[in-house]
Amino acid sequence: MDGLPLLGAAAPQDPARAGIIHLGLGAFHRAHAAVHTARALAAEPGDWGIIGFANRSRSVVDAMARQDGLYSVLELSEAGTRADLVDVHRGFGVMTEDPGAVIREIADTHRRILTLTVSEGGYYVSPRTGHLDVDAPLLRADLADPSAPRSVIGLIAAGLTARAAAGGEPFTVLPCDNVASAGQTARQMITEFLEHSGADDAVLAYVRDSVSFPDAMVDRIVPATTAGTSDQVAELLGVRDDAPVRAEQFSMWVIEDDFPAGRPAWERGGAILSDEVEKYEQVKLRILNGPHSLIAYLGALDGRVTIPASFAQDWIAEATLALIHDENLPTIDLPSGFDVAGYIEDLTHRWRNHDLGHRTRQVGSDGSMRLPQRIPVPARFHLGAGRMPALLALTVAAWFACVVPPRGFDPGEQARSMTDPAQARLQEIGSRATTPAEHARILLESGCLSEELAEHEDFVELVGALLTTIVSSGPRAAAAEALAASMKENH
Repeated sequence: MDGLPLLGAAAPQDPARAGIIHLGLGAFHRAHAAVHTARALAAEPGDWGIIGFANRSRSVVDAMARQDGLYSVLELSEAGTRADLVDVHRGFGVMTEDPGAVIREIADTHRRILTLTVSEGGYYVSPRTGHLDVDAPLLRADLADPSAPRSVIGLIAAGLTARAAAGGEPFTVLPCDNVASAGQTARQMITEFLEHSGADDAVLAYVRDSVSFPDAMVDRIVPATTAGTSDQVAELLGVRDDAPVRAEQFSMWVIEDDFPAGRPAWERGGAILSDEVEKYEQVKLRILNGPHSLIAYLGALDGRVTIPASFAQDWIAEATLALIHDENLPTIDLPSGFDVAGYIEDLTHRWRNHDLGHRTRQVGSDGSMRLPQRIPVPARFHLGAGRMPALLALTVAAWFACVVPPRGFDPGEQARSMTDPAQARLQEIGSRATTPAEHARILLESGCLSEELAEHEDFVELVGALLTTIVSSGPRAAAAEALAASMKENH
């Protein structure tokens, strides 16, 4: 530690004083919330160490445990590359190996905040109903035996049940995922789980009255760690780190200030405390996330390995910026004083940052969890006004082409490398189609994005037409077709 650059300040060493539990000990948490926490501790010390749980893998847990919780953040910017150490984690576990440990930590009165980075799928929201997905096998098993849960929602419900029994100290559940109204969503899913599993009225009252679920918006590009990341850190710091993360310089965290048991001074660590989180969320989902997906799918279909290589193609950049300005931006109620032109300008620089090397396969994965958050609401906004959001339709068609390609179509190596938890189910649904247009129709009518969107026949037809063009003439031709059709009035 001596002589090495520490980012922010270290948390108190005693694990018993750690006020935060985190589920999902991946790169994003370690490059985002943990960094803001370290910076907050430098401004205002407090008992805000983090007890971190990985989902399944021991690789990060074991490496960080060997390093006493230390790891490095390799920041990649136009000004150059730098590495700093973060020292805020004070305990580790793996959810799937010891779910009981998660429940015990939540019940521990020393813990005051639970943060989450478990991806969109971890909330088990049914895209068909908007309620808890009680048909998901893992969730169904948890509901049958809520005392031995394995899903994140089941674990939190069991932990809050135990905390209620231990005296009912106030607590906060703070999601840090790209989920619309994430705090409200988490509250709804956990409450529905408790209701379905027959929880006592006292537990439901505790969750309703003493547990807060603030909304938050998170924004930082954190590309996958590569084999050479540790070598870069060693060159910069002179020490070996087996758990480094890579990140861009930009980082934004907007948080609703609702913490009945206290919180770190995150506003002094670079975060924004705001009562307009939902507006910031819409900015992120529709200006960054949705267009990011389009870049990834078009780029992968064009054989591009990274986001910068994809966005460097003029036709992909043109389609992406048209999606932002013409189709998504009109659907957003912007936060007070927000510089949207500056945000978009920053975004183009972020997407062109070749040092990040954010891979198309990484950004394009898990579309079945991400696109229901990014496509239906803005699409229905325009369709309801008689306009055709053709670039949103292109995003859907390109997703299908990459992850659930029509019979006989090879999307290429980058697209084939994308993963999706619903891929097998969607492939089975689409298997009976004989044409790309029929393939798109069957998939959309399955409700994979939303049942309401599938009721718009003209949108379904356009997705099918664009998928047909991708198959017959390639993604560039489909992008040109979508640009020509974008925002035309439907008669």
